[in-house]
Amino acid sequence: MAGPTPNDAPFITPAMAIAPDWIDYNGHLNMAYYLVVFDRASDIVFAALGMGPDYAAARAMTTYTAEAHIAYLREVHADAQLVCDYQILDHDEKRIHGFQRMRHATQGWLAATCETLTLHVDRSGPRVAPFPADIAANVAQMAERHALLPRPDGAGRAIAMRRRPTAPT
Repeated sequence: MAGPTPNDAPFITPAMAIAPDWIDYNGHLNMAYYLVVFDRASDIVFAALGMGPDYAAARAMTTYTAEAHIAYLREVHADAQLVCDYQILDHDEKRIHGFQRMRHATQGWLAATCETLTLHVDRSGPRVAPFPADIAANVAQMAERHALLPRPDGAGRAIAMRRRPTAPT
């Protein structure tokens, strides 16, 4: 069975298991490990785009996350298998704006979302640098396919407390 490819829209990772030590004293996945799952999913996506460990070693270039926004939507327990999808929302010559959804692998319910801004980095600086032509083409091809998808619910959300209207005095 073939794994995910950059042609998938959205890109969906293989199922991932929860490590027992990721479960906190409340009996569910600790908040920090949601980001670990999203990060591992991103590694799969970027490797499919040609920016995996071999790319970092051979070309001395990599990616850094500049910003991440996670929305925790449902508790995940130790027995869960998770999949993440990844959608490119925007990109330019040095950056990728992505959105991920974490789902229970067999039941399909949405556990969390993660919106990120990823930078392409020349490790010799380190400094933000343009994607090489072959990688830029891979990103553009994936972005073109993802542009046909609807914008994900929750994309662009800001953190804010909802205020109840107060009665006039």
